[in-house]
Amino acid sequence: MKLVIIGGGESGVGAALLASQMGYSVFLSDGSSLKEKYRSELHEKGIAFEEGQHDMDKILAADQIVKSPGIPEKTAVMKAVRAKGIPVISEVELAYRFKGDSRIVAITGSNGKTTTTSLVYQLCKSAGLDVALVGNIGYSFARQVALKPHALYVVEVSSFQLDDIDQFRPDIAILTNITEDHLDRYEYIFLNYIKSKFRITMNQRPQDFFIYCADDEVTQQYISSFTIQSTQLPISMKREVPNGGFIKDGDMYIRTGNEVMTMSVFDFALKGKHNQYNTMAACVAAATLTIRKDKIRDAVQHFEQLEHRMEFVATVRGVEFINDSKATNINSTWYALESMTKPTVLILGGVDKGNDYSLLLEGVKEKVKAIICLGVDTKKIHEAFEGIVPTLIDTQDAAEAVQLAFRLASKGDAVLLSPACASFDLFKNYEDRGQQFKNAVRDL
Repeated sequence: MKLVIIGGGESGVGAALLASQMGYSVFLSDGSSLKEKYRSELHEKGIAFEEGQHDMDKILAADQIVKSPGIPEKTAVMKAVRAKGIPVISEVELAYRFKGDSRIVAITGSNGKTTTTSLVYQLCKSAGLDVALVGNIGYSFARQVALKPHALYVVEVSSFQLDDIDQFRPDIAILTNITEDHLDRYEYIFLNYIKSKFRITMNQRPQDFFIYCADDEVTQQYISSFTIQSTQLPISMKREVPNGGFIKDGDMYIRTGNEVMTMSVFDFALKGKHNQYNTMAACVAAATLTIRKDKIRDAVQHFEQLEHRMEFVATVRGVEFINDSKATNINSTWYALESMTKPTVLILGGVDKGNDYSLLLEGVKEKVKAIICLGVDTKKIHEAFEGIVPTLIDTQDAAEAVQLAFRLASKGDAVLLSPACASFDLFKNYEDRGQQFKNAVRDL
């Protein structure tokens, strides 16, 4: 069977390694250049590939295509593939087909999925389970299946990966929330994006579990539009639920069967209301995996903060610096502001995905004393916040942004990098942006 992989990043190369191992005839095509480590891996395994171009004759000769999540449907290569009617799957679908008897916890959502995924993994690992963390974090799912299989996979999946699944079926699916994001990939139709997120449940059976936030308005509004066969386990802070998780008077209650587990939210390692939802979702997942209560409590109390996600960097002369570079949409920044307790200098900006900054107005009025715009195009930020905050300054350099913020902050204030935008105008990716921010803070 001829398999062509479009895109040569971690996802594409992982798919190539697995498909080649499983006896497919594999060809990988990337329109730009490959990283050296991926190039040498493909050479080493004798996998045919091209970079800097797409040989359409070879691509259209495929029996099946694996599309990397970063490739939009509107590209010429995908239009040609669709016109010919060649079946297209995602790398997580390929990995699923060869995972054997292993179980899957899959996490999706507009915000909080990386934190929730990491928490679930930590809970499983500390309970001694044979588990791997894959998907949008770390290694691709396919690479892990090919090179080092495990009994359980905790997979972070994006809507783009879910768009091209066919049989992919998680034993436990978590949907953290749904807010407007990536609409440029969904013809600016929010419903298309919502449908994409709910695909995580499409193959689930009654013995599987679906954990979702009952307080998320969009999820609540649309959940009845989908046929969900799995056992639903909602989480809430607004009401008590018979099965799932809820928080009442500062205590979390988790129930997935006959047993009830309780824990004070003041013992959570992760602070902020949004992290209480993430922690609750992870604990419900752990309970369905029959992990012992004491193990769950211990892991939740000692969970380490993720890099680039509300990450404490340093306190310099009484000013606290926080790196939230992974906040690439408005809602992430909204959550970040919500958890701030000090007067804040906010560093905002980058590649705007159609942001509606009015959602931040309340938080900005209440907590932000100055905004530093870090990006090429800052017009919309100025339009939204001119007259709301006394100081608005433009910069195109992380070090300059940090120095300006430090000058504007007083002792007892915080400087928060939470851009609400993608990073590709000035940085390689959000990690690069966060790293440059941290380096600049350390140089103060």
